[in-house]
Amino acid sequence: MLSFLKTEKYNLRREAGLTLKIGLPVIIAQLLQMSMNFVDTVMAGNLSAQDLAAVAVGGAVFVPFMMLAAGILMAVTPVVAQLVGARNFKDIGINARQALWLSLFLSIPIFFLIRNLEFVMHFLDVTPAIIPVAQGYLNAISWGVFAVCGYMALRFFNEGLSATRPGMYFALLGVFVNVIGNYVFMYGKLGFPELGARGCGYASSVVGLVMFLGMLTFTMNYKPYERFDIFSSFRMPDWPHLRELLRVGVPIGLSSTMEVSMFALVSLLMGSLSTIAVAGHQVAINFAAMTFMVPFGLSTAITTRVGNAIGKGTMYEARRRGYIGIFLATFFMCITATLMYLFPDLIAGMYTQDSAVQEVAISLLYMAAIFQISDGLQVSSYGALRGLKDTKIPMVVNFIAYWMVGLPLGYYLGIGRNIGPQGLWMGLIAGLTIAAILHNVRFYKLTTQR
Repeated sequence: MLSFLKTEKYNLRREAGLTLKIGLPVIIAQLLQMSMNFVDTVMAGNLSAQDLAAVAVGGAVFVPFMMLAAGILMAVTPVVAQLVGARNFKDIGINARQALWLSLFLSIPIFFLIRNLEFVMHFLDVTPAIIPVAQGYLNAISWGVFAVCGYMALRFFNEGLSATRPGMYFALLGVFVNVIGNYVFMYGKLGFPELGARGCGYASSVVGLVMFLGMLTFTMNYKPYERFDIFSSFRMPDWPHLRELLRVGVPIGLSSTMEVSMFALVSLLMGSLSTIAVAGHQVAINFAAMTFMVPFGLSTAITTRVGNAIGKGTMYEARRRGYIGIFLATFFMCITATLMYLFPDLIAGMYTQDSAVQEVAISLLYMAAIFQISDGLQVSSYGALRGLKDTKIPMVVNFIAYWMVGLPLGYYLGIGRNIGPQGLWMGLIAGLTIAAILHNVRFYKLTTQR
């Protein structure tokens, strides 16, 4: 018995170490992606208020389209992970090619849609003077959609093979290219005209192209991938493989869009309360978004590890790996929750010295401490379900949790009952908690059926 306990303890440590090894580069890559948005905001703000507003509005209408595409393409991770576990090397290469075809098919409608979004901005009552500048930004960034989708397809493919470092390295490269591109195109350097917000869009397109070419070069030349015959021959779209990617990926894309939209709508509702409410909300949600990158990165590792186990046909091992990952993600969020609860004034002070904004931010950071745990549980258990290629029911769960409970409850408490920002955040907490409970229950049931 003592020998068994020692072996099990070693196995737990080993699995936790593997999950962290796969997940840490994803966490860093996501934080680097966030830093690009930060750079865009700062550099646009240093040009003019109009350019800053245009980048903010353009980004707000652009992001949901890319979140949908990213979610659909994310299907390649569990599909490839299961093939790795089954040692089906032929289909691994086929899925890489089909993921690239899928990225192209997604890029074409997104390209045309984001070039024609003036009517959406008019519908949202965006200041008329900002609309043409924001549309110029969208027209410029549209040229990068093909490269960004191609990059995501290859990145998620590599993550399915537990190769997460390339995404981190190319994200770091992207940060440098983004700064240089913004400086050249936005400010009109090296002989280029000063393009303002439109220049920011062109810089983002260049970043997407550089990152795609880097990931493509790595995938083509990485010797362990030679056995997959990824680029050994040209292949047309293959419907059975595309259908599998869409079957798994479309629910992921819709789920991601629903979650992002819930947070976006809460931010818009804050605008109906007061400027102070918006500012305080922005402080709290920005800090919470950064801490969320850790369980989000770990969820990718969980998907890969669970998928590998399913490919091998070992449901017990899939359950074990899933729960180790869920524990790691939730444990980290318990730490951040403690920090938010004990030092909210310190955190708020890093963002603003306005006492009124700090007061709202502090009250919301206390609430963020509560939903840290729910957020960690829901994203990690959802990652485990992705590893099982179970995505349709979780999509329904997210719709119920976010759109039928979270948003209506937040609106009722925050606006209807006049509780204010805290009431809106009560809705967020409720939605995330319901999703966390139901995703974990489903993973438990699915992994105890055999």
